[in-house]
Amino acid sequence: MDQNILLMIFIIIGYLFGSIPFGWVIAKINKIDIQKQGSGNTGATNVSRVLGFKYALLVGILDVSKAVLPALIAKHYLNNEWFIALAMIAPIIGHIFPVWLKFKGGKAVSTIFASIIVILGWKYSLMLLIVWIIALRTIKIMSLTNLIIIWFIPLIFWYQTHSFAYLTLGLIYIPLIYWAHRENIERLKNGTEKRIIK
Repeated sequence: MDQNILLMIFIIIGYLFGSIPFGWVIAKINKIDIQKQGSGNTGATNVSRVLGFKYALLVGILDVSKAVLPALIAKHYLNNEWFIALAMIAPIIGHIFPVWLKFKGGKAVSTIFASIIVILGWKYSLMLLIVWIIALRTIKIMSLTNLIIIWFIPLIFWYQTHSFAYLTLGLIYIPLIYWAHRENIERLKNGTEKRIIK
């Protein structure tokens, strides 16, 4: 099949996969409207505040999985790194702007991590995850940790792959993360952002 057609198919599939609001679904199963609790966000961080760590971990795993699967399929069938990068953005856009929830979704951290796994592999992804955990325990604020760590992603992509496509992908992640965290940024400025670790 023509690569351009495949790309369009993978973008659509990736977006729809990314749009699956697992945090919202799991909260609904527990008879909670997650959009009316805590920060109102459907991601794992807000789920942890409302339902606890066990459910947050489940949401995090599902959110990573929904982005890993379409990214892996795209990487297998597409032979152009720019096309692969575009296909990897689709689940992230779907997570931030889910069609099922009137385009009000999560922060995209888990779905971005999914693309990191696909591009760098498990070894370097786990190393990056450990660095993120250490940074979180030091900074003690989830949003600020994410806003800092995201700047290192394009550098890591370039260092490991020397791919302009993946470097560009990493650079695109920065404004996406900052836009998704715009309310957190306001709370950080006001000194009202919650600490996730006491």
